[in-house]
Amino acid sequence: MLTTHFVNGAPNWIDVGTSDIEGATSFYGALFGWRFQSAGPDAGGYGFFQLDGKTVAGGMQTTPEQGPPSWTVYFQTPDAQATAKSAEQAHGRVFFPPMDVMGKGTMAVLADQAGASFGLWQPALTKGVDVANAPGSLCWVELYTPDVAAAAAFYDATLGLETSAVPFPGGTYTCLNPAGAGEESMFGGIIPLADDPTEAESGPYWLPYFEVTDVDAIVARAQEWGGGVRMPAIDVESVGRIAKLADPYGARFAVIKSAQQQM
Repeated sequence: MLTTHFVNGAPNWIDVGTSDIEGATSFYGALFGWRFQSAGPDAGGYGFFQLDGKTVAGGMQTTPEQGPPSWTVYFQTPDAQATAKSAEQAHGRVFFPPMDVMGKGTMAVLADQAGASFGLWQPALTKGVDVANAPGSLCWVELYTPDVAAAAAFYDATLGLETSAVPFPGGTYTCLNPAGAGEESMFGGIIPLADDPTEAESGPYWLPYFEVTDVDAIVARAQEWGGGVRMPAIDVESVGRIAKLADPYGARFAVIKSAQQQM
């Protein structure tokens, strides 16, 4: 379960890089009620999406040279330098090496052994997002990858993550939790790319889920504001109602109304 009582290995930050930060602000504001607040003149255009005055995500405008618009999930680490080195030793790559962010913490952006990008956040003044697992905030993450076993080995070596098999309609689901934290701390899963027609051609990546109170209303609103529906709303037994979307600039995400408080 995602909470703001962050532990090492669990997601503690998320942000979107977009070709149009003003347009993205309007889109996510319409969907989730978010407002964008600049991090200041020294932040290079970076800012915070806030809900009722609490930070739920970050965002900034990016260029084509920085890659297509996308969401990045960051995982807590006590030592970003050591974690980045571990990732390289596990056949991952370092896109942006660890750097101090105005005393707020240390960030890095890496890629796993299959090429899925993810971030590291070593907290200092900023521990992470202010809200998780509540409507309008991050509640779950999924890794789409060609080889579940190889991904599990990579994230164990890099972040100390543990996996477990959970019964799921039609088979099993590979869940993730921080080392030693137990299954009650599950925050995400790993899915073979080949098993999901929506993702099979997209390549490896991390997909964030945001909790909502009405999936169908969010899907309709996303379309009204220029977003795309990658997978229409469906009910998943014992999980909830979910849909996969993309914002008007191509950044992919999912929404869920959980059957219980958390998957």
